[in-house]
This record gives sequence, structure tokens and C-alpha cells, in this order.
Amino acid sequence: MQTPEKLLQAWAMPIVSDSTRGGVAAQAFWIVFFSVLTAVGARVEIPQEPVPYTLQTFFVLLAGAFLGMRNGSLSQFAYLVAGAAGAPVFAGGDAGLARLLGPSGGYLFAFPVAAFLVGWLVQQRRGLVWTLLSMAVGLLVIFVFGTVQLNVVYLHDWRAAIQSGFLIFSWWDLLKLGAAAMIYGQFARRWSTLPPEKR
Repeated sequence: MQTPEKLLQAWAMPIVSDSTRGGVAAQAFWIVFFSVLTAVGARVEIPQEPVPYTLQTFFVLLAGAFLGMRNGSLSQFAYLVAGAAGAPVFAGGDAGLARLLGPSGGYLFAFPVAAFLVGWLVQQRRGLVWTLLSMAVGLLVIFVFGTVQLNVVYLHDWRAAIQSGFLIFSWWDLLKLGAAAMIYGQFARRWSTLPPEKR
């Protein structure tokens, strides 16, 4: 089991020094690609107050699994930076810091953390069940971050926050969880990481 210090060192290691995976350009491509996919997922939206249903977390889970803890979290950090800078990448085509600090901001802030955890966990062991559990941990982190901020900045009622921010998403996210785990399971037989590891 890796210590927190080793995890931090692995995450912070510059991409150019990573000799076991694809080059800088390939890694940058996949980081940007999954950032864009997350933005596309935000446009697949089912209106719901105070937080809509979207497809974003589906791509967050896949980013962590395929890109690993560092590049997966970087892809989601890039997504948040783009949105904060004014790119219309959030649900409903929204952008700006106001969205990050609003009722749904906690879910967004959790994306890099969730991708990091999923990326680390799926590399510890193989198998569909382990992948499901790893991605479930990522979803749980997103739910916790989201529910806390929803309560703090909007509802001010923990029971209502848990009901509106956690329990109401269960059926939708279970579908995304299962789909993401199966997709990764199929593709990981050939490519466990993107870009593929060098042999």
C-alpha cells in the first residue's frame, strides 16, 4: 500500500519524466479530451432543482480509470478552470465562479478528487467487481462534497440536503456507475491506461 507521501509524489511528478506511458503530446491530448467529454456530459441534462441530472460523473469516473490518478485529476481540474474562466462548460451552458460557489459547486469541486481516487484504486487490482467498488468510492466522494456545499450555501437543512443532493441521484448514478465500469472492463483488456503503456 502506498503512503500518502508517495501518492502525492506520483501525482506531482512532471509528465515529461513519465517514461512508462505515452509522450507529452499524447497525454495532453487525453487530458483535454476527457475535459471536453465532461463538458459534453454537462449538456446531457435532465432539469431538476436545485441540482440537475447530468452525464458528467460518467466521464469523471472514466477519466480516473483510463488516465490514472494524476492525469485523470488534471483533466477535471482543467475542466473546472475552463468553466471558472468563462467557458460555457457547466450544466445549462453556465460558466463562472458563481456556479462553482453555488448549490451544485460541491459536486464540481469533487471531480478532480474523485478522478484521483478512481485512478489510484483501479490500478491496485483488476476485475469488474473491484472496478465497480473503485468507481463507487469516486461517486461517494462527489455526493459528499456536493451535499455539504448544497446545505451550506443553499438549503441550510441537512435532512433536505441529503434528500435533494444525495438520495435523489441514486438511480441515475447507479446506471452511470454500471456503464462506466463495464466500458472500462471491456477496453482495459487491451488498454488499461490512455495513452497505452509502452511494452
